[in-house]
Amino acid sequence: MRHAVILAGGSGTRLWPASRRARPKQLLAIGASNEPLVVSAICRGKAVSEHTVIVTARDLVEQTRPLAPGDTIIAEPVGRNTAAAIGYAAALIEARDPNAVLVILPADQYVADEPGLARAIETAMTAVDNDDAIATIAIPPTRPETGFGYIEVAPDDTAAVRRVVRFVEKPDRATAERYVASGRHFWNAGIFIASARRLLAELDVHLPVTAAAMRELARVDPKELEQHAARIYPTLPSISIDHAVMEKASGVVTVPAAVGWDDVGSWASLPAIRGVDATGNTTVGTALVIDGTGNVVVSDDDTLVATVGLDDFVVVKSGNAILVIRKDQAQDVRKVIDALSARGLARYL
Repeated sequence: MRHAVILAGGSGTRLWPASRRARPKQLLAIGASNEPLVVSAICRGKAVSEHTVIVTARDLVEQTRPLAPGDTIIAEPVGRNTAAAIGYAAALIEARDPNAVLVILPADQYVADEPGLARAIETAMTAVDNDDAIATIAIPPTRPETGFGYIEVAPDDTAAVRRVVRFVEKPDRATAERYVASGRHFWNAGIFIASARRLLAELDVHLPVTAAAMRELARVDPKELEQHAARIYPTLPSISIDHAVMEKASGVVTVPAAVGWDDVGSWASLPAIRGVDATGNTTVGTALVIDGTGNVVVSDDDTLVATVGLDDFVVVKSGNAILVIRKDQAQDVRKVIDALSARGLARYL
């Protein structure tokens, strides 16, 4: 059976002040549909699978449950990145379905062409079913983005399903420009398709402590699972599935898919999702831009946010905080998070 695994435990700090500890990015209605990103991800999963599982933080279960009626929710007691989250889901699912195939989908992404992504996932499924491959979805880059990881394929490979040469970390600007020009580098969407058995076998080899812990949890009486997870999880390494498995595994393939994908990684991505007006600005809520272009201006209530004479700025009012930052520095919002933590201002986080 196919199982969609929605990874919904992230924090999304680069979308502060809208994204907070109590309401992270995946719970925000950022896309044009005005529904939380996690709801879009759940619908994405249901389009290609028979069963949906959401992996989220224990503190977010009550907020997530109404958005996923009837679906299984797995609660992580502490965050240990995507290798643990995926391993946990794979072990629990395999225990009841040894032939399970997982479609792993981040909860905090935007996709303009949902049918196109579903077709790409179906294509990836052929490699999983026929060759027991680990398949990924690759996004043709539209700009030299430094905030994304990349997937490199062979230069002469033009098949629908391509062999992955290597995964590449977030590059600097010059390197990103070379990647875009090369034609063989794609954005890594963080979408993976593989059998639960194959994923656990790779964890056995490359991250054995985590693999053993997840297999132990899969054997626990469901009534005692939360207690055992709370004991085991803090001892696990915090590492992404990319570093732990994908960069080391053999037989990894990818399907390029131009589907209007964005990981909504910062406020600078909002124009690609929400569009721009006639003056080149993106506004959400009660916002007014005068004599300016290239701005992103957001208000989460009836508080008016107005700018005059500004170009290429991000101005966001959300709850009890206001952010003003140049759009080309939008990735640096995390510096605000660090400063608030250092100064004991947790009420703003």
